Amino acid sequence: MTAALLGSGLTARFGDREVFSGLDIAAHAGSVTGVVGRSGTGKTTLLRILAGLAEPAAGSVEQRGVDPRPGNIGLLAQHPRVVANPRWTLRRIVAEPAAIVRRNCDVEAVAGRVGLDPALLDRFPSQVSDGQLQRACVGRLLVQAPRFVLCDEPTAMLDPISARAVIGLLQELVDDGAGMVLVSHQRRLVDARCDRVVDLDAG
Repeated sequence: MTAALLGSGLTARFGDREVFSGLDIAAHAGSVTGVVGRSGTGKTTLLRILAGLAEPAAGSVEQRGVDPRPGNIGLLAQHPRVVANPRWTLRRIVAEPAAIVRRNCDVEAVAGRVGLDPALLDRFPSQVSDGQLQRACVGRLLVQAPRFVLCDEPTAMLDPISARAVIGLLQELVDDGAGMVLVSHQRRLVDARCDRVVDLDAG
């Protein structure tokens, strides 16, 4: 059975307002599912539900064909300062997934892969730019090597050259068998990179 992260009949509400209803979405191993929609249609909320960080008003999320475990799902947030621990250095942010399972990690090599100057690794989030912090978060994702990758506007904090590099690195995870959900306002990126697209504007 091919590994998949499945959201079935998902409904989300903000107060009395229903954001989306009865939504089905799947991230299959080795493929990319795109999510598009205007601001306020629930794209980030959908990713939080799939990641287990928020409960849907209705529906369910299932990991199929793989043993559910911590670390199976990796989330790359649009705003890295929301998720990065301000008391950790970039070195610790990158290496933490390896530390959890007591595995060695060549942090400098990972920094090189994501275009992050190794001299920045011992700085704290407040001492680097948003783009530099986002690259550290991408490095953390590479170290984690999750079965399912959820990306919320992953290039929003990056210049065009860095954005292309990051998309290439995320594609490597997919090529290695990860299933990905990619949220982006760039329809051109979604059309070029995704095997299927969920349009929240279409209801």
